[in-house]
Amino acid sequence: MPSISVIVPVYQAEKFLHRCLDSMARQTFSDWELLLVDDGCTDGSPALCDQFAAKDPRVRVFHRKKNQGVSAARNLGLQEAKGDYITFLDSDDCYEFQALETLWNLRAQSGTDTAACGLTYLWPDGKHTVQSQLPPGILDQEKIREKLVLPLTGDRLTQPVFNGFSVCYLFSADVIRKAHLAFDGPYLEDELFVLEYFCSARSLAVTDQPLYRYFLHDASATHHYMQNFPQVFRRFMERKEALVERFGLEAARPQWRESTNWAGLLIAVGNEYARDNPKTIRQRQKAVRDFCRQPEMQHAIRTLKPVGLSPNKQMVANLVRGKHFFTLTQLYRLKNRI
Repeated sequence: MPSISVIVPVYQAEKFLHRCLDSMARQTFSDWELLLVDDGCTDGSPALCDQFAAKDPRVRVFHRKKNQGVSAARNLGLQEAKGDYITFLDSDDCYEFQALETLWNLRAQSGTDTAACGLTYLWPDGKHTVQSQLPPGILDQEKIREKLVLPLTGDRLTQPVFNGFSVCYLFSADVIRKAHLAFDGPYLEDELFVLEYFCSARSLAVTDQPLYRYFLHDASATHHYMQNFPQVFRRFMERKEALVERFGLEAARPQWRESTNWAGLLIAVGNEYARDNPKTIRQRQKAVRDFCRQPEMQHAIRTLKPVGLSPNKQMVANLVRGKHFFTLTQLYRLKNRI
């Protein structure tokens, strides 16, 4: 039985997969298994996965004929994982070579059920920034609630927003199984998984060392138009509503809905003006206006004035509140060269 199961969803990742797999081959911690889930790839990724598995018995590959999305791929990995602890690695990212060893020792020495690390954002032009949103040290349940659960529940606007990335953690498989955790949806799936997990976890050891390398590039799913985002976000809010009620989080963050709806609204605006959206400019402007007219969005716009946003997002929020949709459209046309 391996100590750590590393789950990697793979979809059209031929360009980046070598870097991801190389970072696993070079890990200073050796007691791991790697689960590569080929999610219906049509490029050279499946062959690369099979070649890597043929050289290392710790690697298992699962091929799916049809693309079912990142959540389904990760859930298959969770079902097949044999490790006592679980990490998630995206196929276009990679680990620092000492990542698993550092997380394992951190958790083992502190006696916690979970460990966390910082990450490095890397841009194509060579620029990079390091981020660690949690204070280094050991967090008990009360501190986990204060530093992680409540920010994920309702503090979704003021910078820096707490990112619910699942890739920054060494999770306990026991906690995951006892809580029956699973991913759901094609977007924002990390946020709900991390939120629910830490409503059940007892302790967390944190290092601010950036052990995960997060590459930002145009091929990322977050840079492409999502046609069904309104439906995806509605499903996300339904699940979040259930979690807030189940774990009694409403009292501590009474405006969590408004904050989360504002965050979703800002994502929706950016999504409509994505370069690869096939709609005309008028159709995009109408879609943004219609999204803002939804009752829950109107309530958020009316009752919560966003503050502390990045300058660009603050401008978008101000234009939305003032119903200046034509001006908003023109600004995005310039920004995204539509």
